[in-house]
Amino acid sequence: MSLIEVIQSGNYELIDVREPMELEMDGNIDGAKNIPLGEVEDRKEEILSIEKPVILFCRSGNRSGKALEYLNGQGLKDGHNGGGWAELKAALEANQGTF
Repeated sequence: MSLIEVIQSGNYELIDVREPMELEMDGNIDGAKNIPLGEVEDRKEEILSIEKPVILFCRSGNRSGKALEYLNGQGLKDGHNGGGWAELKAALEANQGTF
């Protein structure tokens, strides 16, 4: 499934790998779980236990790409790099109007 297909399905878990300070300064996406990149390794079991597609995102897509690469190596089956949070938020909001 592509990222767009996952978003359209409405069945996914959002994980923001930015630092908490960035969420306060820049904004966030409602319903996203904040697991900073530095905590991904320690919290991998929590992430790997998610039963639906996981969309990781950050400010630009760089850190979420690193997190996804690591998690794929740990056995994540259905992970997607959502890229930057502002673009992802716009895509999610655009999709809400299609139901």
